[in-house]
Amino acid sequence: MTVDSETGHPEAGPEHQLVLITGPSGAGRSTAIHALEDLGFEVIDNLPLSLVPRLIDGPSLGRPIALGLDVRNRDFNATALIELIDTLTRDPRVGLDLIYLDCDPSELIRRYSQTRRRHPLAPMETPTEGIAREIDLLAPVRVRADHLIDTTEMSPHDLKAEIGHWFDRDATEHMAVSVQSFSYKRGLPRGLDMVFDCRFLSNPYWQADLRDKDGRDPAVAAYIETDPRFVDFFHRLQGLVLMLLPAHLAEGKAHLSIGFGCTGGQHRSVAVAEKLGKVLAEAGWPVSKRHRELERRAATLPAVGSR
Repeated sequence: MTVDSETGHPEAGPEHQLVLITGPSGAGRSTAIHALEDLGFEVIDNLPLSLVPRLIDGPSLGRPIALGLDVRNRDFNATALIELIDTLTRDPRVGLDLIYLDCDPSELIRRYSQTRRRHPLAPMETPTEGIAREIDLLAPVRVRADHLIDTTEMSPHDLKAEIGHWFDRDATEHMAVSVQSFSYKRGLPRGLDMVFDCRFLSNPYWQADLRDKDGRDPAVAAYIETDPRFVDFFHRLQGLVLMLLPAHLAEGKAHLSIGFGCTGGQHRSVAVAEKLGKVLAEAGWPVSKRHRELERRAATLPAVGSR
């Protein structure tokens, strides 16, 4: 809340709350827009840039507005969008946030290959050409973002949660915590705040009856917990995390991401992430879990009934 320095009374907020969402095609703009709609925003997608100022010509909009903007907009170009941002930022009646959804080109290519859609900037060429053109076109806009969200490693659920962290006006006093498992062979997931290496624990991979299971299986978890180092490790881990979470919350952090890695991302890291997630949930922290390698493996499995 802002207070007037002369009267000591609360200052009135902006009459119009606008959130602009942009980024390369395939980065998750539709998911972000739907997430904002679920949070009570009035959503308008692909409104021509020239019509945006008309939204603030009249009285207060009553509720915040989310505008989806991308290269499919009829009069879209980066220069015009930056000029619009500057105009809105200078207007004292407007509270403006710009969300830029970023994504690694290789992941955008993978997403286009799955959907088999044509890229709007390369309808007669491969998506690779269109993706490169669009990223180059949007580069000046990207640097102006208030919220730069990298969706490369995010599922739609993760992106919705991230949007909620920033724009849920009814959020609780707790920050949200995500617990992730991963394989060091594929590198660290983006955006982790804390990382713990679980490769020192006994590896169920070398047990024939456990090799094809994963860390969510009780037998796998039980095997890992027989490692004589496990009890002391996990006791220290949960104590550290439970001590740090309130400190990060006090610093105003809305979201904290904790990663656990092992060789294959299937057994040890998954089991530890599951166990810590349960401890944190029981302590009252909003927790989401993600197992990167298990999700990747599930995505490559043939559908039931396929040949």
